[in-house]
Amino acid sequence: MKIYTRQGDDGLAGLLGGQRVPKDCLRVEAYGTVDESSSWLGLAQAGLQDPDNKAILRDVQQKLQFLAAELACPEGEASRLKQHLTARDIGELERTIDVIAAEIGPQKGFVLPGGTLGAGYLDVARTVVRRAERVTVALAHQEKVRKEIIVYLNRLSEKSHWRRCGKSAGGGR
Repeated sequence: MKIYTRQGDDGLAGLLGGQRVPKDCLRVEAYGTVDESSSWLGLAQAGLQDPDNKAILRDVQQKLQFLAAELACPEGEASRLKQHLTARDIGELERTIDVIAAEIGPQKGFVLPGGTLGAGYLDVARTVVRRAERVTVALAHQEKVRKEIIVYLNRLSEKSHWRRCGKSAGGGR
């Protein structure tokens, strides 16, 4: 059995449900960028030592999968999905951010990306999340996108809470 389908050779991508759209449309760009974010988070986990931080990143990756699946649905079709990102998911992320913020204290200046390999991967993941947010907002100007998706990406793209996870990668920031 061949693993390539040749279905994308014409410059079209398949959405969930089978609808074909141009590969450069904002919907494909949005869910593709969310997928890229999740990949960077997976790579960052390999550089982290703290099991709590790894668990945080795995949970975020799971939520990003729900979010990407919804973005991969044609407008109005996401209700068929079994899992959706919810306001509760946003609340959980906000509570995690609050705990991290209390641990690391207020930011006292500009923090350069990097410091350790794991921290560097987290910085790349965060910037890709930020791009995913921008593309998703652009999509929301053309098609309906649930607010929870944009809010979750916005919370996730905040720089300060990523520092704690990066510290456990073997060095401070």
